[in-house]
Amino acid sequence: MRDLQQPGRSVVHATNGAAATSHPLATLAAMEILQAGGNAIDAAVAACAVQCVVEPMSTGIGGDCFVLLQKGARGPVIGLNGSGHAPEGLTADHLLGQGIRQIGLESPHSVTVPGAVDAWCRLLDDHGSMGIDRVLQRAIHYAEDGFAVTPRVSVDWSRNVKRLGGDANSAAQYLRDGASPTAGQKWQSPELAGTLKRIAAEGREGFYAGPVADDIVSYLNSIDATHSLDDFTAQRCEYVDPIASEYAGRQITEIPPNGQGITALLMLNILKGYDLSAYGPTSVERLHIEAEATRLAFAARDRYVADPRQAEVPVDMLLSDAFADELRERISLGHAMADDDQATGPQYRDTVYLTVVDRDLNCVSFINSLYFAFGSCRTAPKSGVILQNRGAGFVVQPGQPNCIAPRKRPMHTIIPGMALKEGRCEISFGVMGGGYQPVGHAHVLTNIYDDGMGVQEAIDCHRAFRVGGTLDAEHSAPAEVITDRRAPSRDPKNPGRHWGGCQATRI
Repeated sequence: MRDLQQPGRSVVHATNGAAATSHPLATLAAMEILQAGGNAIDAAVAACAVQCVVEPMSTGIGGDCFVLLQKGARGPVIGLNGSGHAPEGLTADHLLGQGIRQIGLESPHSVTVPGAVDAWCRLLDDHGSMGIDRVLQRAIHYAEDGFAVTPRVSVDWSRNVKRLGGDANSAAQYLRDGASPTAGQKWQSPELAGTLKRIAAEGREGFYAGPVADDIVSYLNSIDATHSLDDFTAQRCEYVDPIASEYAGRQITEIPPNGQGITALLMLNILKGYDLSAYGPTSVERLHIEAEATRLAFAARDRYVADPRQAEVPVDMLLSDAFADELRERISLGHAMADDDQATGPQYRDTVYLTVVDRDLNCVSFINSLYFAFGSCRTAPKSGVILQNRGAGFVVQPGQPNCIAPRKRPMHTIIPGMALKEGRCEISFGVMGGGYQPVGHAHVLTNIYDDGMGVQEAIDCHRAFRVGGTLDAEHSAPAEVITDRRAPSRDPKNPGRHWGGCQATRI
């Protein structure tokens, strides 16, 4: 229990259902659906749709999603991969022929076909109790009639004025007189409202065919992208078998590649070889161990993780105890590894994660993203759809597993998580913050299972992320983490921005 004389947040307790999101209007939408008799799947889609309106920098219907679902606190965990693919007409040779060796964040080639709406409709058809028409009503209301911008959203929006201004459609629909909204300002998105109404009326086809798809493809073609209507027609989400590792007597469950959930599991496999409880959760030693495990797990991610439909991904090897043992042998408590083979350092990415549990203990772990803030900052003019830049996650190096290819899905950073105890969901959780997410998964779970923290305490505990030869530690980290030059993880500093939010539900 937190110190009630100190500022902070208390855990919310409930008996007939719970929803945790990063925005109060999304949580309210989820609870409204539950109170109306809907289940956790209905409520999760409703909440996510609201966030696509009220947090447009963090997520949108032009993005992707991944979902883990356990029904009735029993039976197998269901995984759904709702990530989109590159267009059929885009190849590495095409890009290299134009002198493009890295896909830029605002490049039209960074836009992959959105997978979220297809996945939402599939989830509701297969597991929901309400139709897409019902669950989109609150999102339509906020897009059409407006909502009050929160302080956090206004800050994140303001950081992207220049990027939005680089696209005439984005500037027209997501800026006013060249400026972003201030906290408390009412904001409306009429073009997006029209698109949401069409999806509510027509379902999946309201997005992937007809006027909306025509608008998106026409706009992308006008800026030299290779997308076609067939690319949108072909987009289909995919049920996948989750992958898992054991930690602290629990089965930690993640979506398999092309997501990076396997990175979180590899980190946990490395960390379970230590008695982490012997080190304080805020100690230099603990952060050093986590930082070195990060370097090793992310290097493996960059070497192996890709779309398994078009690349060989050695999942069993990556999750084996032997591989974790081999990597752990490279870690020293006295100094950082000399070689710097960590993954490409993440710039800050924006995402929304939410989790909903209903009275029947249907449990949903749900994540939806545009990748970077406002994705590509490219907006279709009539539909108001901001398009993700997930394709910037590809490499343009033939022979590499994650190299761009027709209808290929990029390596994905967004990962929902679940921890099962004796086969039943105990914690449904997720962390926002792009490449940081696997570190966040390991950080939250080790805080809970090694240090006995409550869920909110584990989430609030300071975060650090080793990237680019430095250990970026948040302001709340102990001073010695930043100032003690004897700290084995090199060049610690404060990143200036936080590393990743988190939502979780514990049953």
